[in-house]
Amino acid sequence: MPFPDNPTLALACELIARPSVTPADAGCLELIAARLAPLGFVCERIDTGGVSNLWARRGSAAPVLCFAGHTDVVPPGPAEAWRTPPYEPTLCDGVLYGRGAADMKSSLAAFVTAIERFVAACPDHAGSIALLLTSDEEGIATHGTVKVVEALAARGERLDYCVVGEPTSVKTLGDMIKNGRRGSLSGTLRVKGLQGHVAYPHLARNPIHAVAPALAELAAIRWDEGNEFFPPTTWQVSNIHAGTGANNVIPGECELMFNFRFGSVSSADELKARTCAVLDRHGLDYAIDWHLSGKPFITGRGRLVGALSAAIRETLGVDTELSTTGGTSDGRFIADICAEVVEFGPVNASIHKVNECIEAAAVEPLSVVYERTLRVLLAP
Repeated sequence: MPFPDNPTLALACELIARPSVTPADAGCLELIAARLAPLGFVCERIDTGGVSNLWARRGSAAPVLCFAGHTDVVPPGPAEAWRTPPYEPTLCDGVLYGRGAADMKSSLAAFVTAIERFVAACPDHAGSIALLLTSDEEGIATHGTVKVVEALAARGERLDYCVVGEPTSVKTLGDMIKNGRRGSLSGTLRVKGLQGHVAYPHLARNPIHAVAPALAELAAIRWDEGNEFFPPTTWQVSNIHAGTGANNVIPGECELMFNFRFGSVSSADELKARTCAVLDRHGLDYAIDWHLSGKPFITGRGRLVGALSAAIRETLGVDTELSTTGGTSDGRFIADICAEVVEFGPVNASIHKVNECIEAAAVEPLSVVYERTLRVLLAP
């Protein structure tokens, strides 16, 4: 063990050394299950579509406190751009470097060591402890957490509390908890025109010209005002394409992709209807393919937020901020079977970047925060 006095850091290094680029798991789940089984966890693999998933549970009673996360990482990019090899965890000047150090193998290690200490101290704890882990969070996320949630729902298993180990801290460990996330609704819009020669526009119909006023109107809409938990809904065009590549041809079709990020004020169906109303008003010949990748979810101030906030304050001396900013996470799936879902983990400044890293001194305190949360919610 490279860090005998810091078991959490040692386990984080073992996980970082495994090149688990989505959807590969590279043996991370086996490593974690091997630590949990001696504690009395029943470890169940729910692998689907080439994705590795682990559902591990100790106990059969309520309440159920689940730690959730992912073993997969994004590709490292050019290895020569890293100061050290991305899959060789390296400690330098108090900083641990390696792909997955922040997102989110340190959190996984902290889950495990927190549980080990808690079970040793409270073997007859109340309720149940669970882990839900996948190797398909950084990818398209169609065979990962969502499939485990479906399997649990089918057999009537529900969770009371869930802590997702995403890197939520901004400047220092503990300064932010995500107590919800916005929904994400994407659309691919195809506007039909009539291809022709640019010198004879009366014999053609330019779909770019046709859609432009509608796009200006959609971009100017104030979709809602947000609420105490979520900012106002946003609408953004992310891609647009038309034409043959020639400068003397009016295109026959224009295709563009757009995305809504929305809170609990507006529903996906309402946003779809309002979008189509604008396009219809402009007389466009169009079709839209919609994709709802996540519904918004929110966890108000309650037992879980209170327990985690207190654990952060006691361990780190930080008064944490609740936030719903940022992208989506697997919390959007877990919220379907869990009343209270939050995300908390390391500083996120380096995630997905070359030279991803975490302050080594933050790893063990992260584990202590998770352990104290367990004690508040499940201690007998």
